[in-house]
Amino acid sequence: MKIERTKNAGRNIVFGVMLKAYQIVIPFVMRTVMIYLMGVQYLGLNSLFTSILQVLNLAELGVGSAMVYSMYKPIAIDDETRICALMKLYRTYYRVIGLVIAIIGAFLTPFIPKLIKSDVPPDINIYILYILNLAVTVLSYWLFAYKNCLLDAHQRTDVTSKVTLVTNTVQYALQILVLVLFKNYYAYVIVALFTQAMTNIVIAMVVTKMFPDYRPNGKLESSEIKTINRRIRDLFTAKLGGTITNSADTIVISAFLGLTTLAVYQNYYFIMNAVCGFITVLFSSITAGIGNSLVTETIEKNYKDFKVFSFIICYILCICCCCFIGLYQPFIRLWVGNKYILDYRFVILFCVLFYCLELAMLWASIKDAAGLWHSDRFRPLVGASVNLILNIVLVQYCGLYGIILSTVLSYIFISMPWLIHNLFSLVYKKPLYSYILDISKYVLITLITSLIVYFVCLNINIGGILELILKLVVCLLVPFFVQNLVFRKKDEYIQAKGILFRMLKKR
Repeated sequence: MKIERTKNAGRNIVFGVMLKAYQIVIPFVMRTVMIYLMGVQYLGLNSLFTSILQVLNLAELGVGSAMVYSMYKPIAIDDETRICALMKLYRTYYRVIGLVIAIIGAFLTPFIPKLIKSDVPPDINIYILYILNLAVTVLSYWLFAYKNCLLDAHQRTDVTSKVTLVTNTVQYALQILVLVLFKNYYAYVIVALFTQAMTNIVIAMVVTKMFPDYRPNGKLESSEIKTINRRIRDLFTAKLGGTITNSADTIVISAFLGLTTLAVYQNYYFIMNAVCGFITVLFSSITAGIGNSLVTETIEKNYKDFKVFSFIICYILCICCCCFIGLYQPFIRLWVGNKYILDYRFVILFCVLFYCLELAMLWASIKDAAGLWHSDRFRPLVGASVNLILNIVLVQYCGLYGIILSTVLSYIFISMPWLIHNLFSLVYKKPLYSYILDISKYVLITLITSLIVYFVCLNINIGGILELILKLVVCLLVPFFVQNLVFRKKDEYIQAKGILFRMLKKR
């Protein structure tokens, strides 16, 4: 099957962005309601349990990525029998994974209070709350989760976005109602349990309607199952490394600095992660298309596409960093007040962290599309181990700043150089110099543009929403004009404009 990569990517991006915007605005409202009605400690609890459950999700091992990758070729050649057999294997794996998470999660229950230094709300039973959150995670695997692989492999994540928009509307409406009328955090989590089940069931029904010929039956050859299992083993270190990196900061802050500090940190992280979410939509929208392209196109064509993708991402990152520089502090002040504002050096560090995370995410998307899990299996684990060690050491000397700094250092000196080396040596088979020079130029332009934005915004001090709006205009226009001026004759800029016009035309 010839996948319409540009059309599907455009469709995925449109609905993905709609969903992401929705999932940012409404939870933001809920987060605000929770701060003012229930207290900041509840936000800390929510972040802590999310991080703990990310650790438990290690049981997934990367099964989803391995199975989706295994479907690229069968879909390209319309091998229906093999696709059905892959679905059956995927279903079996996910049933086992759900059971493993339930057992390990139950075993860890007595140790949960040890991860909280202080600030636990008096009306909360930590054990009950943890069990409810665990149930949400287990249910996400047991209820038809395996059917999502068809949407991912066919580059139709827009379908998931549409269904999730509907089910999330129900969830957020009920959760806000619970918070406003009853101020009951247990009911808040129970609503998430039921809507998770509803989401999985509806997506399964839609997938069955879209792909009626694909049913989980048949059997793969033992050699192919061994190949898939090897990919899963290779993916486990990536999964482990990513989980340690994503969860370590939250757990260490809770254990060493308390729930209140964690909640203040999470306010800043929430904003950065919201912007990351929009860019992740772009990555998830093109990954299957890249996988299809790597199978059907030449290395030279794929390398040119990679350079264009890199330019597009760095162009977007420049605008985002300028917005962080100019808007972070006034937005936090307007949102939750001066009491929860961090020093400006945290803003700078969040900008550096954001740039590193998203650039590494681009490279990781290419790696996943190419199936480079075996050669890349130790990188995430080494990077995450360094991050965890630095976390524990630096938190005792630099506090919260040291925790964020440790993540930045592990990315710059371990994860990113290792990842880009693997890509160029195994996928594109080209020298790194030219590409690194391009990235260095993009970083330099981002730095210069951010400085311009900083000094311009420094002179806008009228207060309130009007100040935020004026600074937003500056943060958008300055990087737009600077980058267009600098890159207007660059090949990647011209090609990126062509892709954008084609996507808009097809929409």
